[in-house]
Amino acid sequence: QVQLVESGGGLVQAGGSLRLSCAASGSIFSINAMGWYRQAPGKQRELVAVITSSGRTNYADSVKGRFTISMDNAKITVHLQMNSLKPEDTAVYYCYAVATTAYWGQGSQVTVSS
Repeated sequence: QVQLVESGGGLVQAGGSLRLSCAASGSIFSINAMGWYRQAPGKQRELVAVITSSGRTNYADSVKGRFTISMDNAKITVHLQMNSLKPEDTAVYYCYAVATTAYWGQGSQVTVSS
């Protein structure tokens, strides 16, 4: 079992920055990848960014060049640095971890005002 606890998020003006963090506990040795999804009102959940245990990253086209995902060497915490935020980035952001199954955080609201 893996438990994920998110922190960060909030309200920011367009062009601003926010940082999300996700702390993993439990069977962290089994984690292969961690990342973030987001879900805006009335829309499907979409992948934002992912990082593997080997450090490979992948981003949604809509956030490339603006968001950066990182993970500490002990695979305990993953961060999502979000810069140049846009109103369309407004969503609930969910941390997830892939081990033998997928685990999800509780969700963090990010609101970007125009």
